[in-house]
Amino acid sequence: MGSHVTEPSAERLQQRAEQIRQAEELLGSLPQTIGLAKGLFAGRLIADWVFPYPQLSINQKADTDAAVAELEAFCDRNLDPVRIDREADIPRELIDGLGQFGLLGMTAPEEFGGRGYSQMAYCQLLEVIGSRCSSTAIFVNAHHSIGMRGLLLFGSDAQRRRWLPDLVSGKKLAAFALTEPDAGSDAANVQTMAVPTSDGQHFVLNGQKRYITNGSIADVLTVMARTPVAESDKTAITAFLVTPDMPGFQVTEPRMEKLGIRGTATSRLAFDNMRVPRENILGPIGKGLKVALTVLDFGRTTFGACCTGAAKTCLQLATEHAHRRRQFGRSLAEFELVQQKLVRMSAWTYAMEAMTTVTAGLIDRGLEDYMLETAMLKVWSTERLWTIVNDAFQIHGGAAYFTDQPLERMLRDHRINQIGEGANEVLMSFIALTGMRGPGLQMQAVSQSWKHPLRDAGLVCRFATDGARLRCCYPTVPLRSPELRRYGKQLGKQIRRFGATVQKTLVTHREEVLERQLVLERIAWMAMELFAAASTLSRWDSDLANNDRTHDAVARWCFADSHRRVEGGLRAMRCNDDDLLKLAANG
Repeated sequence: MGSHVTEPSAERLQQRAEQIRQAEELLGSLPQTIGLAKGLFAGRLIADWVFPYPQLSINQKADTDAAVAELEAFCDRNLDPVRIDREADIPRELIDGLGQFGLLGMTAPEEFGGRGYSQMAYCQLLEVIGSRCSSTAIFVNAHHSIGMRGLLLFGSDAQRRRWLPDLVSGKKLAAFALTEPDAGSDAANVQTMAVPTSDGQHFVLNGQKRYITNGSIADVLTVMARTPVAESDKTAITAFLVTPDMPGFQVTEPRMEKLGIRGTATSRLAFDNMRVPRENILGPIGKGLKVALTVLDFGRTTFGACCTGAAKTCLQLATEHAHRRRQFGRSLAEFELVQQKLVRMSAWTYAMEAMTTVTAGLIDRGLEDYMLETAMLKVWSTERLWTIVNDAFQIHGGAAYFTDQPLERMLRDHRINQIGEGANEVLMSFIALTGMRGPGLQMQAVSQSWKHPLRDAGLVCRFATDGARLRCCYPTVPLRSPELRRYGKQLGKQIRRFGATVQKTLVTHREEVLERQLVLERIAWMAMELFAAASTLSRWDSDLANNDRTHDAVARWCFADSHRRVEGGLRAMRCNDDDLLKLAANG
C-alpha cells in the first residue's frame, strides 16, 4: 500500500494559485450582494428573500392559470412523448404550435411579440411540459431560457430588433454554444478562438463545440470564444451571435445518438475561419463568461420547474399503482417501506416547487445576485428527482422495466439532469467556495489588520461582534403562523451553527479548502438543505395563512428531513472517514 501524499507539489500549488486568480476574476465581475444563500454561510438569514412566500398578483395568477389550462389542453392533443422518443425527433408541427401558443417567447417583452410573463409564471408553464416530455422541456429550455436569453439581457437595441421577433414566435430557433471537448462544467476553459481582422470589422472564429442542444436546427446561436485582450498576451471569453449561413460554420454531427432525451437535436459544431461581424458581439467584449453564467441562472431556474413537473408525474404514477396493486393480501400502499417512498416523493416534490418559486421570485424582483440560489436549486432538484424516479420505478416493480410503461423512458431521460448545465459535483464545489468567499475575505482582512491595529480597529471590532453573534444568537424567522414558530426557531439555530462551522472550516483549512472536496460537498449539502427548509417553511406558512392544510403532514416531514440532514452534515464535519477514504484511493 502506497503512502498518502499530504504536501501538494509545486505544480499543484501553481495550479491552485491559477484557480484562485480565475475565481477572483470571475466573482469580482459579478454582483456581490449578500442574499439568502450567501447569508447562510455567514450564519444569517436574509429573511425578505424568502419570507413571505412569493405570490403572483391576482391578475397574473388568473392569466397564468388560464395559460396553464390552455397549454395542458394543447399538450393532450399534440404532445406525444412516446413518438418523440421512438422517432428521436420533435415534430416541426409541435414546435410551430408551441410558438403560436407563445411558449417559445413567453418572458420576452410585448414589443417583440412576447407575452411579458414573469419568471414565476413561466416556471408554471415549464412544469406542464416537464411533467410530460423531457425532450420537449429541454428543447424549450435550450431555446428560450438560455438560447435567446443573452439577447434579452445583453443585446443591443439593433440586435434585439433584428432577431428577437422571429425567435419569440418560433419562426427561428436559438441555441447556446458553450461546451467543448475541454470546456463543459469548466466554463472558463473555452478554447475556441476569435481573432479580429486587420480592419477590426470582423472576428475570425476557429474551434469546435459539442453537446449543443438545438445546435443543428438553430437559426441563431450564442457562441462563446476567446478574444485577445488589448495590449496583453492574455485572452478573455466573448459572446458572439452566430448564424449557420456564415461561411465556415459546420454541423459535424447533427444528432448525436444518446441514452435519453432522444428527441432533442444534440449536435457537434465546428468553425473554420468563420467571419463574424463585430456588431454580432453580445455584451461587452471580454465579458462573455459573465454573459454565459447569467444566462445559465435562468436555465437552472426553469430546470427546477421541469424537474418539479416530472416529480409530480412520478408521484402520481407511483401513488396510483401502490393503491391498485395488491400483494400478500394488501395493497402496496399499506406497506411501510412503500409508504416511506411515497412520502419522500411527495415531500421532495413540495420542497422542489417551493425552491423553484422562491428562486424565480428573486429574478422577478429585479435582484441581481442569485447565482448561488439557482445553483442550489439545480443540484438539489436534480439529485432528488433521480431518487424520485428510482423510487417510482421500484414501486412499479418489474412492470416499469418494459417499454410500454413511461417510467422506462423517464429513467433514461432524467439521468442527464445531474450533468447538464454544470455537473453537480462541480456545482457543489462552486456553491461551497462562493458561499465561503465572503467570510473568508473578512477573516483575511482581519488577519492583515493586526499590522495596523489602530487604523483597522473598526474592522476587528465588527469581526469580534460577528463571532459573538454566531456563538450566542440565532436569526429570527418571520412567520405568520404561531404553530410554526418552533420550526422557525430550529431553522434559526441551525443557520447559526452552520455559519460557525463555515468559520471554523476556514480557520482550519485556509487556502487548502480548495482541495478539500469532501468537506466542500458537506458544506454545500448543508447550505442546500437550509435553503430547502427555509423555502418549505415559507410555503407552509403561506398555506396556513390561507387556511390550506392539504400539505400539512408532508411539509412537516419535509422540514424534518432537511433538519435531520443538516444535523448529519454538522456531525460529519467533526467525525468522518475522509482519511480512510483517501488512504484507500491512494493505496
